[in-house]
Amino acid sequence: MQETEYMMNEAYEEAKKGLIEGGIPIGSVLVHNGQVIGRGHNRRVQNNSAILHAEMDALENAGRQPATVYQKSTLYTTLSPCPMCSGAIMLYGIPRVVIGENSTFKGDEALLISRGVEIQVLNHPGCKELMQQFIQEEPKLWNEDIGE
Repeated sequence: MQETEYMMNEAYEEAKKGLIEGGIPIGSVLVHNGQVIGRGHNRRVQNNSAILHAEMDALENAGRQPATVYQKSTLYTTLSPCPMCSGAIMLYGIPRVVIGENSTFKGDEALLISRGVEIQVLNHPGCKELMQQFIQEEPKLWNEDIGE
Protein backbone atom coordinates (compact mmCIF):
# COMPACT_ATOMS: atom_id res chain seq x y z
CA MET A 1 0.00 0.00 0.00
CA GLN A 2 1.46 3.34 -0.99
CA GLU A 3 2.00 6.08 1.59
CA THR A 4 -0.84 8.35 0.42
CA GLU A 5 -3.43 5.57 0.70
CA TYR A 6 -2.03 4.39 4.03
CA MET A 7 -2.05 7.88 5.56
CA MET A 8 -5.57 8.63 4.30
CA ASN A 9 -6.70 5.41 5.94
CA GLU A 10 -5.13 6.67 9.18
CA ALA A 11 -7.16 9.90 8.85
CA TYR A 12 -10.28 7.83 8.06
CA GLU A 13 -9.77 5.80 11.24
CA GLU A 14 -9.64 9.09 13.17
CA ALA A 15 -12.93 10.13 11.56
CA LYS A 16 -14.54 6.88 12.69
CA LYS A 17 -13.29 7.52 16.25
CA GLY A 18 -15.02 10.89 16.19
CA LEU A 19 -18.29 9.29 15.15
CA ILE A 20 -18.03 6.62 17.87
CA GLU A 21 -17.46 9.40 20.44
CA GLY A 22 -20.69 11.12 19.30
CA GLY A 23 -18.95 13.79 17.25
CA ILE A 24 -18.60 14.78 13.63
CA PRO A 25 -16.75 12.13 11.57
CA ILE A 26 -13.83 14.07 10.16
CA GLY A 27 -10.26 12.93 10.75
CA SER A 28 -6.78 14.20 10.00
CA VAL A 29 -3.11 13.27 10.32
CA LEU A 30 -0.02 15.43 9.97
CA VAL A 31 2.86 13.55 8.36
CA HIS A 32 6.55 14.47 8.32
CA ASN A 33 9.17 12.27 6.64
CA GLY A 34 6.66 9.43 6.27
CA GLN A 35 5.76 9.42 9.97
CA VAL A 36 2.54 10.59 11.61
CA ILE A 37 3.53 13.34 14.03
CA GLY A 38 -0.01 14.45 14.87
CA ARG A 39 -3.42 12.87 14.57
CA GLY A 40 -6.85 14.09 15.44
CA HIS A 41 -10.53 14.22 14.73
CA ASN A 42 -13.27 16.79 15.01
CA ARG A 43 -13.93 17.18 18.75
CA ARG A 44 -16.28 20.15 18.75
CA VAL A 45 -19.09 18.14 20.32
CA GLN A 46 -16.97 16.06 22.68
CA ASN A 47 -15.03 19.06 24.07
CA ASN A 48 -17.74 21.71 23.61
CA SER A 49 -15.20 23.53 21.44
CA ALA A 50 -15.72 26.21 18.82
CA ILE A 51 -12.46 25.46 17.00
CA LEU A 52 -11.45 21.84 17.44
CA HIS A 53 -11.82 20.65 13.86
CA ALA A 54 -9.89 17.53 12.81
CA GLU A 55 -7.04 19.49 11.24
CA MET A 56 -6.72 21.74 14.29
CA ASP A 57 -6.75 18.67 16.57
CA ALA A 58 -3.99 17.01 14.54
CA LEU A 59 -1.87 20.19 14.69
CA GLU A 60 -2.48 20.51 18.43
CA ASN A 61 -1.56 16.88 19.01
CA ALA A 62 1.64 17.30 16.99
CA GLY A 63 2.77 19.77 19.64
CA ARG A 64 5.13 22.66 19.01
CA GLN A 65 7.22 22.05 15.92
CA PRO A 66 9.87 24.14 14.21
CA ALA A 67 8.71 25.90 11.05
CA THR A 68 10.99 23.63 9.03
CA VAL A 69 8.96 20.59 10.10
CA TYR A 70 5.63 22.10 9.00
CA GLN A 71 7.21 23.26 5.75
CA LYS A 72 8.13 19.66 4.91
CA SER A 73 4.89 18.02 6.05
CA THR A 74 1.68 16.82 4.46
CA LEU A 75 -1.71 17.17 6.08
CA TYR A 76 -4.20 14.41 5.32
CA THR A 77 -7.83 15.22 6.01
CA THR A 78 -10.98 13.26 5.27
CA LEU A 79 -12.92 16.38 4.22
CA SER A 80 -11.95 19.57 2.40
CA PRO A 81 -10.55 22.11 4.92
CA CYS A 82 -12.78 24.98 6.06
CA PRO A 83 -11.54 28.60 6.11
CA MET A 84 -10.23 28.28 9.70
CA CYS A 85 -8.24 25.13 8.97
CA SER A 86 -7.03 26.52 5.66
CA GLY A 87 -5.72 29.54 7.56
CA ALA A 88 -3.75 27.28 9.89
CA ILE A 89 -2.34 25.38 6.90
CA MET A 90 -1.15 28.67 5.39
CA LEU A 91 0.08 30.05 8.72
CA TYR A 92 2.36 27.06 9.28
CA GLY A 93 3.42 26.80 5.65
CA ILE A 94 2.24 23.23 5.14
CA PRO A 95 2.95 22.68 1.43
CA ARG A 96 0.68 19.72 0.67
CA VAL A 97 -2.86 18.73 1.66
CA VAL A 98 -4.42 15.40 0.72
CA ILE A 99 -8.22 15.43 0.92
CA GLY A 100 -10.35 12.32 1.27
CA GLU A 101 -13.36 13.91 -0.41
CA ASN A 102 -14.71 17.33 -1.29
CA SER A 103 -18.14 16.58 -2.75
CA THR A 104 -19.90 16.80 0.63
CA PHE A 105 -18.20 20.09 1.47
CA LYS A 106 -15.69 22.09 -0.54
CA GLY A 107 -13.62 24.33 1.67
CA ASP A 108 -11.03 26.93 0.71
CA GLU A 109 -9.10 24.78 -1.74
CA ALA A 110 -8.86 27.63 -4.26
CA LEU A 111 -7.27 29.89 -1.63
CA LEU A 112 -4.79 27.19 -0.66
CA ILE A 113 -3.86 26.61 -4.29
CA SER A 114 -3.44 30.37 -4.83
CA ARG A 115 -0.93 30.33 -1.95
CA GLY A 116 1.08 27.53 -3.51
CA VAL A 117 -0.31 24.63 -1.50
CA GLU A 118 -0.50 21.38 -3.45
CA ILE A 119 -3.95 19.83 -3.18
CA GLN A 120 -4.75 16.22 -3.97
CA VAL A 121 -8.34 14.97 -3.76
CA LEU A 122 -8.63 11.20 -3.49
CA ASN A 123 -12.43 10.77 -3.70
CA HIS A 124 -12.10 8.13 -0.99
CA PRO A 125 -15.39 6.18 -0.96
CA GLY A 126 -15.29 5.54 2.80
CA CYS A 127 -14.82 9.22 3.62
CA LYS A 128 -17.72 10.21 1.39
CA GLU A 129 -20.02 7.48 2.69
CA LEU A 130 -19.24 8.31 6.32
CA MET A 131 -20.05 12.01 5.82
CA GLN A 132 -23.19 11.41 3.79
CA GLN A 133 -24.57 9.00 6.38
CA PHE A 134 -23.73 11.43 9.19
CA ILE A 135 -25.38 14.39 7.43
CA GLN A 136 -28.51 12.33 6.82
CA GLU A 137 -28.68 11.23 10.47
CA GLU A 138 -27.52 14.48 12.12
CA PRO A 139 -28.40 17.42 9.83
CA LYS A 140 -28.71 19.89 12.71
CA LEU A 141 -25.27 19.06 14.07
CA TRP A 142 -23.72 19.17 10.59
CA ASN A 143 -25.26 22.59 9.90
CA GLU A 144 -23.99 23.85 13.23
CA ASP A 145 -20.45 22.75 12.38
CA ILE A 146 -20.34 24.31 8.92
CA GLY A 147 -22.24 27.45 9.93
CA GLU A 148 -25.37 27.12 7.85
